[in-house]
Amino acid sequence: MSQAINAYYTLTASSEFREKERLRAKARHDEAQALYNSERNDKIGIAQNLLKMNMPPNQIAEATNLTLEEISKL
Repeated sequence: MSQAINAYYTLTASSEFREKERLRAKARHDEAQALYNSERNDKIGIAQNLLKMNMPPNQIAEATNLTLEEISKL
C-alpha cells in the first residue's frame, strides 16, 4: 500500500502532471463560459423578440431573468 501511495505522490508531483491538470481545468472553465454565453445570447434574442411584440419590460425581465437595465439597453 505504501508503494502505491509513494507512486501516486511521485506522479502527481511531476510538472507534466500539473500542466495536464491545469489544461483540464482551463478546458472545463472554457466550456462553462461558452455555455453561459450561449444561454445569455438566447435570452437576449428572446427579450428582443418580446420587445418587438410590445411586451412590458418587467414581464420580459421575469421571463428571461435579465435585469430591467439590460432590457432597456436592447
